[in-house]
Amino acid sequence: MFTVRRLGVTGTLLRTLMSTNPIESMISIGRTTCGNVKRWRDGEMRRRWCAAGMLEAEKSFRRVKGYRQMPALIAQLRAHAARVAETESDIVTDPCDTEQNPIAA
Repeated sequence: MFTVRRLGVTGTLLRTLMSTNPIESMISIGRTTCGNVKRWRDGEMRRRWCAAGMLEAEKSFRRVKGYRQMPALIAQLRAHAARVAETESDIVTDPCDTEQNPIAA
């Protein structure tokens, strides 16, 4: 919720993204679909059934209210990712270099 506000999202899109209802609905439908499995075999099988649950949930998805504001949100996310990448590259280049990182010593 705070991240969405910090990115400058407003109006209907903000109200839509602040709600957890769409995610909770998808998880509920996925849980119902996975409830049909009687014996879990491996991680690959779990991934397939989770994907099947999400595909089933997709049928009940609706258009995001405020979707016309999405290009502005995408631009803000890209700008934020660029700032984070720039900051991380300035911190430490080699975590084992004791001259740059005295904690590693």
